[in-house]
Amino acid sequence: GSTGSALASATASVNGRVVSVAVDGSPPTAVGSAALVRTALGNFLLARTGQDTFAALSAACTHEGNLVTNFTGAQFVCTVHGSQFNTSGTVARGPATRALPTFSTTFAAGVVSFTV
Repeated sequence: GSTGSALASATASVNGRVVSVAVDGSPPTAVGSAALVRTALGNFLLARTGQDTFAALSAACTHEGNLVTNFTGAQFVCTVHGSQFNTSGTVARGPATRALPTFSTTFAAGVVSFTV
């Protein structure tokens, strides 16, 4: 299977436990794209699943906790042992056996936010 390509990094602001990412002109701009969001609260994966919908997930692989860094266009890939996850967080390919934790998102005025 493909390991995809390295995710672009998105800049986030943190206010308490809320992570906010401005997506106009920065990743993930296009529907079907994704980005890696690094914050003081942890590392997250952010995928644009529709014009106004996003998926936010933990970027810690559920296999051994390594950072998930790649994206095939449909799946997130942990390049350490090859685990793959759908944008909903479910395992598409092991060795991971548990889904990535997900976070509910809101989108308004070009900013996607989620609480961790």
